[in-house]
Order: sequence, then structure tokens, then C-alpha cells
Amino acid sequence: MTQPIGPNAFGHLIESSGPAPEAMWLNLYQRDQTAVASQSPQWAQAIAATGNYRCNPLYFQFADGSHSVLPLFARGVASLRYGWSPPPAWGFGGLLSDEEITADKLRSVLGQLETLPFVGLKIRPNPLSARLWAEAARPGWVAIPRSAHVIDLSGGLEAVRSRFRSNAGTNIRRAQKYGVEVETGNSARLIDEFYDLLELSLLRWARRQHEPAALARFRGLRRDPRSKFAAMATHLGEGFRLYVARIKGRPVAGILVLLHHQAHYTRGAIDEGLAGESRATYLLQATAIEEACALGSTYYHMGETGNSASLAQFKSRFGAVAVPYAEYRYERLPLAGIGSFARSTVKRVVGFRDAS
Repeated sequence: MTQPIGPNAFGHLIESSGPAPEAMWLNLYQRDQTAVASQSPQWAQAIAATGNYRCNPLYFQFADGSHSVLPLFARGVASLRYGWSPPPAWGFGGLLSDEEITADKLRSVLGQLETLPFVGLKIRPNPLSARLWAEAARPGWVAIPRSAHVIDLSGGLEAVRSRFRSNAGTNIRRAQKYGVEVETGNSARLIDEFYDLLELSLLRWARRQHEPAALARFRGLRRDPRSKFAAMATHLGEGFRLYVARIKGRPVAGILVLLHHQAHYTRGAIDEGLAGESRATYLLQATAIEEACALGSTYYHMGETGNSASLAQFKSRFGAVAVPYAEYRYERLPLAGIGSFARSTVKRVVGFRDAS
């Protein structure tokens, strides 16, 4: 466990802090209406089961009596430990709180984090908190620009549907006429089917980016082994939802959505040969959005968009809007620069091209 951080260290805003009891963490996760599933204790258990990270959640009590918890994960040994909230390819992290976090409070938390015995820290917050994090910026923290798309679910399902573009509705009806059927759940069978589709997608992405198929498959399956999805399903339960589209009983496309106060579409896969012109992905998204509305989610995150115009166009058809935000990095050694140089060198050697 991380050692407690001393009180009153930064602007006298923080009265006490230290390792977070799981009961406190769970309580804030359930109460904070901005929370996503990847900030939960259950998610941390899935990470610990498959990701080779140690969970070090921290709590902070502020002078006004409010509390926050930062789900934090570490890997490495002694003075070479690195901290993440959350680890790479594990969703969004950042603070949970029983009251709205102000820029001053967040700035004091960042200052406290700088005292931890880590060689570096990286935090990928909820995109909807982008303005707060920008206002709380401290010297030494590097902002890494990102772009996501988010659907506002306010007003209920009919209001959300009214914000779909007409071509989304056309494609949803086309999928239904084509005979696409959607099955939802978190069973081992659905995980197997989704994983088969994911492997096919890795090969398709490799072709588009002129990357050797073996390398793309290695990277993709290393990032997302099947055991990772099994652990998610085990620990999140009904919060882990797979939506698999079928044509004549055969799986042709699938998406993974994490359901909580804010829903998060986090993975998608397709067999383009079988899916053909069915527009199955439109029916998958419409089904997941409907379920998120039924469960009372306030937003539906559609994940990273980057610079892909086609991906941005697809998401916008469901009423999603682009949300620029940043991931934040603090390092005592220039590890990120070294890693970036190594990755770019490998890409040049293999002839990798960004197809976005």
C-alpha cells in the first residue's frame, strides 16, 4: 500500500489522505453521478486479476468535509514504480467525490501526488471533466491531447432518438430488414464470439495500416487477452454488457459497453465479410443506447476518436458530440519520450501507416 500523505501540504485544502478503504471507495463510486465503471473497485479487481498491476487507491479529505478517492494502479519495483489511473487500455480514471470537485481541490491533489515515490504518473480522466483538469494544471504535468465523442442521454430515450441524424435511423431500419438480430449478455459464449470477431478486426486494421498481421495480432491480443474480458464479466456482472449481432444465427459484429451512471462503449469488432451491407453496427449501437437510457445513465461515451473523420462521422450520427480532452502525465525521468522514440522507430521499420 502507498504510505499516507501528510495533511495540509498544499494550500491547506487537504486535511488528511492515505490508502482508501474499499467501503469508502465503493460508496463514492455509487454516489458520484459522473462515475464510469472503470472507476469501480470491481474494475480494479479485474485489473489485478489480469493486468499485473497493484491497486493503490488513495482517499483525500478536504477542509470543507468532502471526500474523494483516486483509483490508482502501480507496476514496477522500488524507485522504478509507475502509477496510472487507470492503466493503459483500461478506460477512464480520475477522482470520485461526494461533492463537486473544484479546480483548487484537484490542483491540491495533483500536488500531493507529486510527493509519491513513483518515477511517473499518468491520469486519463473522464472527457467531460476536461475544463476542470485544464484549470487545475500544475507545472510539471504534461497534457496529452485526445478527442472523444459523447452522447447526452438527457430527456429519455425518445429525446435521444430525436437527436439521431436521419441516416442513422435509415441504417437501423436497414439492419432490421436485413434480418440482423442482437443478443446481449455477459456469458462465456458471448465473450468467445466477440473475441473471434476481435481477432478478425485486428487483421483488418493491420491491412489498412500496412502493418504485418503477426505484429498487429500480437499487440492486440497482448493488450486485450480473452482473460481480460472474462475478468471484466466476472467482477462487473451486469455492468459488463456484450451486444452481438447475428445474421442467420452467425455472429457478424459485436460491441462491449460498460454500464453505470455514465455508460461507456469501449470495444467494437466486426466480420466485414459476413456483415456485408447489413449495417449491423448501427443496430448494435441503438440497442446499447436504449439499454443505457433504460438504466438511467446520463451520458453514453463512445470512446476515442482521434483524427479519424469516418469514425467521427459514424458517432455523430447518433447525436454524439466531439469532446476534446487531455490525458495528464508527470514524470521524474523522460520515460515517455524514450518510449515514443522506440515506437516510432518500429513503425518506420515495418512500414506502418496511420489509416485514420
